[in-house]
Amino acid sequence: MSVKWGVIGACGIADRRTIPEGIIPAENAKLVALMDIDEVRLKKVAEKYGGIRYYTKEDDLINDPEVEAIYIATPTYLHHPQALKAARAGKHILCEKPMAMNLNQAEEMMRVCEENRVKFTLDYMMRYHSHHRKIKELIDEGALGTLVMGRAQLTCWYPPMEGTWRQRFEFGGGGSLIDMGTHCIDLLEMFMGKAVEVFCYTGGLIQDYPVEDTAVVLLKFETGAVGVVDNHFNIPDASSENRLEVYGSKGSILARGTIGQESSGHTAGRP
Repeated sequence: MSVKWGVIGACGIADRRTIPEGIIPAENAKLVALMDIDEVRLKKVAEKYGGIRYYTKEDDLINDPEVEAIYIATPTYLHHPQALKAARAGKHILCEKPMAMNLNQAEEMMRVCEENRVKFTLDYMMRYHSHHRKIKELIDEGALGTLVMGRAQLTCWYPPMEGTWRQRFEFGGGGSLIDMGTHCIDLLEMFMGKAVEVFCYTGGLIQDYPVEDTAVVLLKFETGAVGVVDNHFNIPDASSENRLEVYGSKGSILARGTIGQESSGHTAGRP
């Protein structure tokens, strides 16, 4: 039996990656409706997937009786109101990261989903990368012994661009840390356990926009292990390896290029 999906914000990452690589190939998923405010682009996206019906108002998609689950792929500032509407309409939710603009919004989203008995999850797809799943398996088997330290890096060159919401705090909630660092922190928590202490440096060193283009995070996990996350919008893509490193008392796993949007990269273990 297939879950019937609607997509809010269908003309960005949803069309580039999530719909063609996630929803369409899945045997237990069916795309039934799309929504975006750009009707010209939306019509082309709908035609691309076989003439899927589409809406230009989010309420129309949320209230579509055939839609059972909604993928929210809009700018961060819209996640909170759209998730509340979807939950109250009884729709399950897959939401793009970051979850919300602040902790209060996130807590309300969780509470309303629980009250309406709908499932909610975030689109941290890097958890499902084959390399990362194997690393988790090795950790759970004890191959690395007691975990000591983890490092996750995700960096790119992201210059100022007109109309880009990720470069405006009021729309995205932050820059390199908020956009990319949440993936890194999520991965380290997947491997190392819950983070209980966090310290962060951020700055705007190169790019001329108000959100940070540089961030380094130090974490302490509940086990006592430590972690480092570094994210930059000001280093050329070819100059960064996007490293993932996990160190334990019996050895380490060192990966290059597995953190990112591509299903690629290289992993090596050292005793």
